[in-house]
Amino acid sequence: MRLLSLALFVSLGLASAQTCAGFPRLAVTTPSGFCVGIISRDLRFPRGLLPLPSGDLLVVEMAGWSANRGSLAWLHKQGNQYRIQRLLNGLDRPHGIALGQDGRVYVGEVGRIFRFDPEASQPRKEYIIHDLPGNGRHPLTQMVFDGAGHLFVNVGSASDNCQQDKGKPACAEAGRNGLIRRYTFQWPQGSVRGWSVYATGLRNSMALAIHPSGTLLQGENSRDAIQAADPRISDEAHPADELNVVVQGTHYGWPYCYENGKNAPEFPRYNCAQTRNPTLLLPAHAAPLGMAYLSAQSELGGNWLVVGYHGYRKTGHRLVAFRVDGRGIPSGPAVELIGNWVFPDGKLGAPVDMKVGPDGKIYITDDRNGMLLVFSRG
Repeated sequence: MRLLSLALFVSLGLASAQTCAGFPRLAVTTPSGFCVGIISRDLRFPRGLLPLPSGDLLVVEMAGWSANRGSLAWLHKQGNQYRIQRLLNGLDRPHGIALGQDGRVYVGEVGRIFRFDPEASQPRKEYIIHDLPGNGRHPLTQMVFDGAGHLFVNVGSASDNCQQDKGKPACAEAGRNGLIRRYTFQWPQGSVRGWSVYATGLRNSMALAIHPSGTLLQGENSRDAIQAADPRISDEAHPADELNVVVQGTHYGWPYCYENGKNAPEFPRYNCAQTRNPTLLLPAHAAPLGMAYLSAQSELGGNWLVVGYHGYRKTGHRLVAFRVDGRGIPSGPAVELIGNWVFPDGKLGAPVDMKVGPDGKIYITDDRNGMLLVFSRG
């Protein structure tokens, strides 16, 4: 991966110190002057992450792909250590987590979203959204609030690439799945006023981020097995995953088109000129599951977008950053923040969510290895 030539990222290397930010150091490659610390190895398939102003961390534990095994882990900061308290057990494959304008924490399960008061002595779930499809191949709920209090929610595709409608002029599933909904609220009470389809043609929006300017950015997990649909196309190289600036009422291609206006093998006659091309193409099967804009208070400084590549193929298991302009529009090339993320037993790093804490450090969940990590100056 080509690296940006900036003073901040002069050289790369495996740091030799045993600790990072007071935690055991993860043996990975980072830019010079930075390191990764292991806060916990004891989480149960951690996914979404929410730092609190107190320094505590909330982590959604999916606990695997079976229903009703998930929980919320509250990591209480005690000096330079964290104590894990598990709350709200029995959740159905929870993933997304966000803080609302009402100060309550919103958590996405399969098919629904609940909220709770983090200040309550005994937090209780209040379900406010019940109508998400939660079906098929991509049932998980990812979400993000914008500055006006709208909630953008991923509705992933039920199929890989709508193969069941191959050769037809339209994909029946695409009217219900493979899109982003926008929910409106009445604040400050937080009652849901309704929802609308905000954008379509987005196969699985597991990475969502809102820039302070209002830009909604989406990380697209593109299709699999394209070579099975057309043997002339390499599944290793195509289709590229994507970063998309999401504009209301716009179609982004799935399942008809991929990359920059190429027709999917299943829909060779679709007019891809009527769909919007990605802002950036990412490596094929990088699998972006989380990303975050950095503020000026972060240890990297501002004007950066950090993206986690969760994928198990050669393009995955790393954390990268892109420069962004004043509207949050990213441009390449990528800067690799964490690389060589392979454990001695052969397991690969698997970043899911990443958020900037009040201390300016970047906190990262790794579901495959049950870890919570911190990216920090060494």
